[in-house]
Amino acid sequence: MAVVILQHAPAEAPSTVGAALAAARLGLRVYQAGEDDLPEDLTGVDAVVVTGGAARIRSGGSAPAREAELELLRGALAREVPVLGLGLGAHLLAVAAGGAVVHQAGSAPGQATRRTVRTAPASGSDPLFAGVAAELPAARWGHDDTVELPAGALVLASDDHQRVQAFRIGASAWGLHFPLDPEATEAEAEAETETEAVEAADGPARSAPERWWGPLPARFAELVAGRAEHTATRAFFTRRADAWEERFAYQTPAYEAAVARMGLRRGQTAVDLGCGTGRAMPALRAHVGAAGTVLGLDLTHAMLAAAARIGRATTGGLLLADVARLPLRPGSVDGIFAAGLLDHLPRPRTALREWARVSAPGGSLLLFHPAGRAERAARHGRPLSPEDPLAEPNLRSVLEATGWRLTTYDDAEQHFLAKAVLAR
Repeated sequence: MAVVILQHAPAEAPSTVGAALAAARLGLRVYQAGEDDLPEDLTGVDAVVVTGGAARIRSGGSAPAREAELELLRGALAREVPVLGLGLGAHLLAVAAGGAVVHQAGSAPGQATRRTVRTAPASGSDPLFAGVAAELPAARWGHDDTVELPAGALVLASDDHQRVQAFRIGASAWGLHFPLDPEATEAEAEAETETEAVEAADGPARSAPERWWGPLPARFAELVAGRAEHTATRAFFTRRADAWEERFAYQTPAYEAAVARMGLRRGQTAVDLGCGTGRAMPALRAHVGAAGTVLGLDLTHAMLAAAARIGRATTGGLLLADVARLPLRPGSVDGIFAAGLLDHLPRPRTALREWARVSAPGGSLLLFHPAGRAERAARHGRPLSPEDPLAEPNLRSVLEATGWRLTTYDDAEQHFLAKAVLAR
């Protein structure tokens, strides 16, 4: 687990943020802006933190170093890798997402003033800002440039001079333009303002004390650690989504044959969990008919977007969801199809209990893979292990412990298929 930290000046070393990330057992990979080559591949990256700096961002600028920073942020946004932008980093984040930074004539760099930042209504349900005080003592540092957010972004905090002092883009990226410490006294702030203020618009930066960021670093670190598994999954599949359907189209007949063994009837509700591009959805629709319901759920937005592009939304609904926390009513599903999913989940028992929760009495679960266990083991250069979670004794045990009864186990050379029914 690692967090990429992009620094814009040596004095911006993320001591408070870094300590919070380290406490959450997250490793740090620090890059100096304009000096170090930034990572092009976000595989293995759990979050990106971009610190502040004195230099202003030009929304239309195309300097190679700045463009590389924007590309890093665009990649993180596309893969839903958590991002925390601080000061200048918040400006970069807004521009990377399609927003802009408007430079205010007459703003005086290096002049520090006290302000009161007020949280916006959207902060009440935000993972970082929920429960933060309604009014926060803060200081103005550097410029008074105005952030114009892209469509869909949420304002989380404002003050009398700036509508956007903190914001969230999507579900995983936050920009914070002001130093924050709800417990800092005005005297402390003024004293540190005199010694730590930014010296010049484009000169060396001496940052505001990071302790002013209050509870947010610890909350961000907790969020990053908690989402690490999802972040890795999204990063892996996002960059493969566009080619996924074409690459595996030859497996469609095997998916159709597997769905046929579920025993679905007209008018029922069928769900494809971890659906990817939705290869099973047309077959599910064929079995439940026009009066039935078909849903495809996946954790990766790029996969669902690819499914929609090839017309899978015409065969059923596409939902962005964690398969271990389904947005479905208890007892509402008659059949669950899951291809290549269960043995890759970090907590399969938790997922199986959730699938039992949403299943109707007598509901079926079909676990499938278009290759048998022996073939897959050989492909990866390893022997079959008795510890394999899909080995029949292991699978039967975990199914029974979570409310399911195994009725079919077919581990053939060309496919793996296990069917279970809800025991209650």
